Parts: sequence; C-alpha cells; structure tokens
Amino acid sequence: MRATLVAAGAVAAAGALLGPAPGPAGAAPGPTTPVPAAVVTAPGPSTPAPATPAATGPIITADPAGKVSPSGTVTLTGTYSCPASSATGPVFVSSSVGKGTADTGSVRYGLQSTVAQCDGAPHAWSNQGKLSGVSIAPGPTDVQATLVRLDKHGWLPLPAILATDRRQVNLLSAQD
Repeated sequence: MRATLVAAGAVAAAGALLGPAPGPAGAAPGPTTPVPAAVVTAPGPSTPAPATPAATGPIITADPAGKVSPSGTVTLTGTYSCPASSATGPVFVSSSVGKGTADTGSVRYGLQSTVAQCDGAPHAWSNQGKLSGVSIAPGPTDVQATLVRLDKHGWLPLPAILATDRRQVNLLSAQD
C-alpha cells in the first residue's frame, strides 16, 4: 500500500516548529524562499503492495505421518523449496529419526539423503532407511528433515544448513 507524502509539507511543518530560516547575511528578516516540493512514497492505505512470494528463502517440512515396516525400514516424506541462489554447491534433503524428544535430547539415526533441486518451486521428497540394531515402532517419533548444501573450503566440502524442520511424526505400520 502506498500513500504520497509531499516533502514540502514536512519542510513547512519543520519551519513552523523551528522559526523562519535566516536569509542571506545582512538581509532583513522577511519571507523565506520557497522550497520546491519533492514527492516521496511511503507505505499507506491507498494502493495495494506488490505481491511477493510467501517464502523467498529455503524451506523444508516433514509430513505429519511416516511409515515403519516390521523389518525396521523407515520412510519419511515432505516438501521443500529453495531458490536457485541457494545452490552454490550440491544441495541434499537429509532426514533422521530420534529416540527421545527434542526437549529431553535424543539419539539421531540418519536415513538416506536425496539430491535437492533448487529452482524456487516446491518439490516433494522421500527418504528411506533401514535402521539396524535399533527398534523403531509405530507411533509418535521425533523426526528432523534438513536441507543441506555442501560448500567447498579448499579440498574439504563442509555442510551448510539451509533449512530444518524438527517435529513429532506419527509412524504408521507398513509392509516390507
């Protein structure tokens, strides 16, 4: 929304508060020289603001439900989006499940990662992994989904977290 403000009005108001501006040296007090008006725009109620996307940066979400099979294979899904400017290196969607909660602390177990496509559009993701030596049962589970970019620092690529979503997800029974 935009409203038009006239800078000359602000100058006039300031002049009323501060008194008349002095004229040239030695000049008698009298009317001041008019100041040309400048038009300035600022937010206001007269016109709508230009439309902007709801999320301009990277974002990732995990779906509220996932799957776990009797053999321990966990499948998590969700959506992500990231602008092309985020992809200065390879970008991946990683996910993990945890035993415990975000409040009390948890041990994290990572699933496979998938390559992300950073073009600003929303994309679906699905990661799956079999957790060996760990028993994950159907029911509420602490899940974290992360959008990670690998940045080059010399010869060693280092992870840069672009977005993360940690929440309780309900794991449903699935068949192997």
